[in-house]
Amino acid sequence: MKSPYITQEGYQGLKEELEGLWKKRREVVQALAAAAAEGDRSENAEYIYRKKQLRELDRRIRYLQKRIPQLKVVDRPPGEPHKVFFGAWVELEDEGGEQVCYRIVGADEFDPKKNWISVDSPLARALLGKALDDEVRVKTPTGQRSWLILEVRYDEA
Repeated sequence: MKSPYITQEGYQGLKEELEGLWKKRREVVQALAAAAAEGDRSENAEYIYRKKQLRELDRRIRYLQKRIPQLKVVDRPPGEPHKVFFGAWVELEDEGGEQVCYRIVGADEFDPKKNWISVDSPLARALLGKALDDEVRVKTPTGQRSWLILEVRYDEA
C-alpha cells in the first residue's frame, strides 16, 4: 500500500494532471465520434486507436479521482529539522566515497531524474528518523550497501 503523504508541489501536479486529462478526454471523445461515423468499426484503425486511448485516459482519471482525496499534504518541515523525515533532502556518502543527494517524497511523485525517492522505498524507510552522521544499511539487489548521512535539509534544493 502506498503512503498517503505528498508534497504541496506534488499535490498541485496531480490536480493539474487530472484537469488536463479531462480536457484531453473531451478531445478524444470528439475524435472517437468522428471515427465511428465513418462506418465499419471492425477495420477502422482510428476508431480502434481512439477507444484504446479513451480506456487509458479513463483508467488514469479513475485512479486520480480515488487517490487525490486520500492524500495528506505535508507542507511544513518537521519539529526536528536535523532528522530525516518526509520532504527532506538528504546528502549521503557511500562506502566508496561517492556522494548523492535525494529528496524523500510521496509515492505518487517520485522522480529518479530529480533524485526524488519514494518514502516507501527501502532507502527512504532506512533513512527516516536518522540524523547527521548516522549510518544506514540497506539490502539492495546487488547486496548490502551502507551510506553515511552528510546533510539533512528541508529547503528547495
